[in-house]
Amino acid sequence: MTLFHAILLGLVQGLAEFLPISSSGHLAIMEQVLRVENAGMVFDVMLHFGTLVAIFAAFWGDIKKMVVEAVLIVRDAVVNVIIFFKNFNKPVRDKAAYNKIVNSSYRKFVMLIIVSTIPTGIMGVLFEKAIGVAATSLIAVGICLLITGILLLLSDKAGSGNKHPKQVTYREAGIIGVVQGFATFPGISRSGSTITACLLCGFDKSFAVRYSFIMSIPAVLGAVILQLKDITSLSITGQEALYYVIGTLVAAVVGYICIKTMLVLVRGKKYKYFAYYCFLVGAFSILWELA
Repeated sequence: MTLFHAILLGLVQGLAEFLPISSSGHLAIMEQVLRVENAGMVFDVMLHFGTLVAIFAAFWGDIKKMVVEAVLIVRDAVVNVIIFFKNFNKPVRDKAAYNKIVNSSYRKFVMLIIVSTIPTGIMGVLFEKAIGVAATSLIAVGICLLITGILLLLSDKAGSGNKHPKQVTYREAGIIGVVQGFATFPGISRSGSTITACLLCGFDKSFAVRYSFIMSIPAVLGAVILQLKDITSLSITGQEALYYVIGTLVAAVVGYICIKTMLVLVRGKKYKYFAYYCFLVGAFSILWELA
């Protein structure tokens, strides 16, 4: 890997992670077309970590409140367990009332993210080998990009919803989590597919973007942790390690800019242009493999 490759792949990751065109699909295409060496799964995960930093920077206010509410949820759950045992042998009139766990919009937001993360995690484990195989086949990547294009056309036709956390059901959160699980395949845009799912469920447009990006945090963190074990066995030079860091920083900066761009684009129903782009790149990917 060269410095040029690291910067280019970081740029691609930052752009494609938050624009609905699939970062993993573009990375797979770029790495094969450019024949980049030592840019395997660990480097891809580091680039995703860079865009994770961008999410924290863009949505720090929401994330901070959600962390606080998550701690309070655990506290109230523990208190309720204590109350349960204290009430066990008491008559009904003497029993203490339980604390309401989900008593605010941010607590509901936390619970929805947890529900969405469960199917994503299960599918990530079940499909791990299939995802690895798909990443080496530009035909598979191309087909997934074509699917992304179709999803983006659907998102442009989705009506304007008004749902915020309190109106969203856990069933809808689970469905969105399943969609995110399929988006682990290279070529299926995680942001594009999950925002489409949110819009079809009637989410407010701005909340759909916030939900899509914030719900990616557990998934990306899980992938980073799972790949840490491979870093020690990876044969790279000190110079290449520096390139890894530079690529990650580029992904973080460009990703932050693209998040702000997406917040504007989703309001204007301009996904069809990204859909046409995905059709074009998908066809290129398939033809490159067949050539």
